[in-house]
Amino acid sequence: MSDPVDVPIDDDVIRLGQFLKLANLIDSGAEAKTVVAAGLVRVNDEVELRRGRQLHAGDVVALAGHLARVVNM
Repeated sequence: MSDPVDVPIDDDVIRLGQFLKLANLIDSGAEAKTVVAAGLVRVNDEVELRRGRQLHAGDVVALAGHLARVVNM
């Protein structure tokens, strides 16, 4: 896997489903529900099954070989 891409967020936290869309790892909220429920998403190298998980600056999300890191603007 390559280095994570930094994805800036406006607030202190963002929900996993929203972040997946913001980072262009998925195309829709429905797709977020599917990939998270299937156990395909990892947060900080642990499988995450909650689409509503709150992410903070420094968290790294992995999906299908792509990495994205949450950063504050």
